[in-house]
Amino acid sequence: MQQDKIEDKIDNEQHCECGNVELCNMLRSAGLRPTKQRVSLAHLLFSKGDRHISAEHLHEEATKSGFSISLATIYNALHQFHSVGLLREVSIDSAKTYYDTNTSHHHHFFVEDENKVIDIPANSLSVQDLPEPPEGMEIAKVDVVVRLRKKS
Repeated sequence: MQQDKIEDKIDNEQHCECGNVELCNMLRSAGLRPTKQRVSLAHLLFSKGDRHISAEHLHEEATKSGFSISLATIYNALHQFHSVGLLREVSIDSAKTYYDTNTSHHHHFFVEDENKVIDIPANSLSVQDLPEPPEGMEIAKVDVVVRLRKKS
């Protein structure tokens, strides 16, 4: 059994076309095929630590780094990464969605003047006294976004 795992790991490393074995394995572990585009986007997303990014900003970063990719492909990859748990989606409103590389349970500040998302430490905010959900329903999660603006 252990030999099978070692052979699988060696096999995975040999079939990582991009050379970034860690990212290829992360994508495979999440159930995604490590295509060149996914690995390149994963590198842009995860190589800078925890961060919040929009599809448009990721597209800008990709373009600046010489990586030619359509915005539609970036949206598709972000949705795939989110659906397998690699990213957390932070919806500010119907027009603004950010993706968070920190998938732990926490809430967010949104700085309106800067279109910037900032983590609120998990122990800084307590959500209590939620209403009972309608019959046959359950609360899946509670996301709090506290909007900020500079003082006048």
